[in-house]
Amino acid sequence: MLMGVAIGTTVTLLLRQGPRGRPAGAILAAAGTGSAAAGRWAGRGAKRGAEWVGERGEKIVDRMPSLDDVASEVGDYLSAARETISDTVSDELRDLRKALRKQRRRLSV
Repeated sequence: MLMGVAIGTTVTLLLRQGPRGRPAGAILAAAGTGSAAAGRWAGRGAKRGAEWVGERGEKIVDRMPSLDDVASEVGDYLSAARETISDTVSDELRDLRKALRKQRRRLSV
């Protein structure tokens, strides 16, 4: 409850109308100016980025691998992963069978 009172008091003091205007008015004006400057800066950056891509775009596309190369490489990775998983599972299964045989011998079943 004390926190609510503190927040309410702060908001009231910031938004009240005094003889010199609202104290929050200067803060809001500065925030508006800052956001406008950020928008202009972002626009200039986007323009430079678009120009850079326009100049170098063809070189970038030429350096990219073809879809067939990508598909082949992904296929190779998947094949290797399947083999590794299969080997791991068969090793684990063999170890489990061995442990089961030992347990049966120990229990004389």
